[in-house]
Amino acid sequence: MSFAAPRPPRILDAAPAGATPVAAVGYVGLVTRALAFAVDAALINAVAILTAAVVGLALSVMSLPDELTDVLVLIGGVLYVLWSIGYFVGFWSTTGQTPGARLFRFTVRTAALGPLSLRRALVRFAAVMLAALPLFAGFLLILVDDRRRGLHDRLAGTVVVEAARGGSALGVSARSP
Repeated sequence: MSFAAPRPPRILDAAPAGATPVAAVGYVGLVTRALAFAVDAALINAVAILTAAVVGLALSVMSLPDELTDVLVLIGGVLYVLWSIGYFVGFWSTTGQTPGARLFRFTVRTAALGPLSLRRALVRFAAVMLAALPLFAGFLLILVDDRRRGLHDRLAGTVVVEAARGGSALGVSARSP
């Protein structure tokens, strides 16, 4: 198995004579995204485990019927799913970066490099779930697409690009020619 060298950034638009240099976009690949997802999954689970431990300790001093315990477990599962959705959708629609994406210095933007709306972030999350269903086959498109877009990016109209060097989530890195 061989790994290809990183692709050079693409120039978006040709600048008119005398204009400022054109911004280049570096698209982020599968491995970097997977590592950022691992960080995000660890954070999501750490908060969930800590919350479950606190609630479990509080409930351990009470005598509850088994039926109520089953309902509380179900409520906990629903809250975990909502927490996971809220984590990704919230970060994508506000800053464009989850903590994992910030650590690896990339951001999620619209195909036109704009910020994601709440609706587009929800669509992207649903599309990520869809891309994962057939044995993660929807993510393999990242390996062959020129803008490194997976099925979820295509369905949601998003791209994953390197963040600006200053730490802002502009999604466009200025590079000298």
